[in-house]
Amino acid sequence: MVNIIKKWTESSLILKIVIGLIIGAILGITVPKWTIIGFPGELFVSALKAIAPLLVFVLVASAISKAKSGIGGRFKTVIILYLFSTFLSAVVAVLGSYIFPVSIHLSAASTATAPGGLGEVMANMILGIFSNPIDLLSKGQYLGILFWSIVFGIALKSVASDTTKDVLTDCADAVTKIVRGIIQFAPIGIMGLVFTSVSESGIGIFTQYGQLIALLVGCIAFVAFVTDPIISAVATRRNPYPLVLTCLRESGITAFFSRSSAANIPVNMQLCERLGLDRDFFSISIPLGSTINMEGAAVTITVMTLAVCHTMGISVPLPVALALCLISTLGACGASGVAGGSLLLIPMACSLFGIGADVSMQAVAVGFIIGVIQDSCETALNSSGDALFSATAEYHDRMKRGEPVNYLGEFAK
Repeated sequence: MVNIIKKWTESSLILKIVIGLIIGAILGITVPKWTIIGFPGELFVSALKAIAPLLVFVLVASAISKAKSGIGGRFKTVIILYLFSTFLSAVVAVLGSYIFPVSIHLSAASTATAPGGLGEVMANMILGIFSNPIDLLSKGQYLGILFWSIVFGIALKSVASDTTKDVLTDCADAVTKIVRGIIQFAPIGIMGLVFTSVSESGIGIFTQYGQLIALLVGCIAFVAFVTDPIISAVATRRNPYPLVLTCLRESGITAFFSRSSAANIPVNMQLCERLGLDRDFFSISIPLGSTINMEGAAVTITVMTLAVCHTMGISVPLPVALALCLISTLGACGASGVAGGSLLLIPMACSLFGIGADVSMQAVAVGFIIGVIQDSCETALNSSGDALFSATAEYHDRMKRGEPVNYLGEFAK
């Protein structure tokens, strides 16, 4: 029994996930009514969501309390990379919508409540940060968790003894070990998630909104395989594709099926560790990325807004398109604090063109219909980008300092 467990843990996780994916798809087609098969998927995502807030808090607090000098430049770099890549994603969505204009049928109704504007989104996000820390942990509000863990870590750094700091580090190691154990069940979880998606949605969703889905997925793919690699190549002066493909394979696949950046935080942290990154750095950059690195959200907001404009015959000149990119970028960064995420920020962007909520909320309803595809692709791009730009920022900083760079870490072997 021990040998079986050892062989399971030492074998390729990606290979096991691919096998689980295939089995889940086959079962979803052949026995779609056996809903119990999807239960492991729900359990897997719930377990990751449950442990992720605690993991972020103890890792960040421990990292700050024992922080070494010299990593501040990396945080500045990664924040710039996150924001610039999100803005560039909105630009890609604008260009894609100009080249391949798409109309949507605006007849669906939506009862969801969208935020009143960018100011409301940002105000709610800031107010949420200063909420009760215990409440933030229970709800998985990562900007607030990040803020309070940094505050707690700074306080510990100034008053705690080395023994106390070591205890916190041991707690972080213990939670990390729990996470590694949960991730070992990813193949079974992915099988359940794939089964649920295939059995519930089938292939009919591709035909009803095929052009819109193709545009969204096309823009997201262009960002993942063209613009993000260019950004990474400029920063590291290396061929970016080994790193890009590693992040997409190790992080993007799991995020695609879990459809949760929060659930993928532990996966990304394990990936960064295998990439040889500084734990003090990625324990902060990864949860930060899950809240402000929203490339996929920027694509969704921009494409859906321009689809509404095209349907209504509204002309979008270049200066207004650039303003839309800026609004989409800022709104996407606050999307994690809005129920419904990027879709409920579409009315805010539509207001730039004088489109009322009665019309724009119909676009939100369309977004929810295609959400099984849109949200999966969006989350895969966002989450893999967190790991990509964390690695890019650290490699850039090390090269700038003349330090040796272990490019790709374990994956280079």
